[in-house]
Amino acid sequence: MIISVRGFLGQQQLEAALTGMDLVIIPAGLPRKPGMTRDDLFNKNAGIVRSLCEGIAKCCPNAIVNLISNPVNSTVPVAAEVFKRAGTYCPKRLLGVTTLDVARANTFVAEVLGVDPRDVSVPVVGGHAGVTILPLLSQVSPPCSFTADEISYLTNRIQNGGTEVVEAKAGAGSATLSMAFAAAKFADACLRGMRGDAGIVECSYVASEVTELPFFATKVRLGRGGAEEILPLGPLNDFERAGLEMAKKELAESIQKGVAFMNK
Repeated sequence: MIISVRGFLGQQQLEAALTGMDLVIIPAGLPRKPGMTRDDLFNKNAGIVRSLCEGIAKCCPNAIVNLISNPVNSTVPVAAEVFKRAGTYCPKRLLGVTTLDVARANTFVAEVLGVDPRDVSVPVVGGHAGVTILPLLSQVSPPCSFTADEISYLTNRIQNGGTEVVEAKAGAGSATLSMAFAAAKFADACLRGMRGDAGIVECSYVASEVTELPFFATKVRLGRGGAEEILPLGPLNDFERAGLEMAKKELAESIQKGVAFMNK
C-alpha cells in the first residue's frame, strides 16, 4: 500500500487540508507553562478551535473530530456550538480526547501493583483537568484492591499528571510525546471503529446523558459513525461518588465558559 503524506500551512490552505476528510484530529493551541492551568489557555485556544471547526463544517461536515486542544472541558462545547450554528452538529462525531489521562492512570496503577501497564485498564471519567479527572480505581482490570492511602495518592497523581510534566520541563513546554502517544492510540481506535471492527471501547469526553451535564467523559463504543454507544459509569464507591460531585461542579462551569465564548 502506498500512503501519501501532504503538508499544509496557514489559514489560506485550511480548506485544501480539510476537504474530503473522514477523521480530523485537532491538537492545535498553546501549550501550558509553569503556573498556568488549562483554563488560562482558554481564550487563545478557543479562538483557534472555533476557526478550525468552521473549516470542518464547510469542507468535511461528516468527519469524525478528535479534539485535543486544551482546555478540552471547554473547547468541546465551543466546537459543538460552531457545528450547531452551521447546521452540521452530530454529537457522536465530536470526541474530546482524554486518552492521556487513561494512559497515566494505567501507568501509575501498574507501578503500585508491580505489573506491566499494558496489562492494566483503568476507566477515567468526568473531564480532562484537575478534579474533573476521576479515575475509577474500584473498576480496575484486572480486579484488585488498594489501601485508602494508595487511593488518595493515585487519584491525586492522575489528576495532576499534566502539571507534574509542566513543572518538570520548567517552562520548556507541556506533555508532548505522551500526548502524541495518546492521540495516536485514540485515532487508531476511531479508525478501527470506522472500519467496522467490533468491541472498540475507549474513554472520551462527549455529549452525554450519563449525568445531568451536557458533556461528560466516560467509556464509549466506537463505530462507523463515531461514538455509537455511551456506556454507563457502573458502580461507584463512596470515594468515587464524592469525587464525581466535585468533578460535576467544576465541569458545569467549564462547559458554560465554552458556550459563553460562542455567545459573545
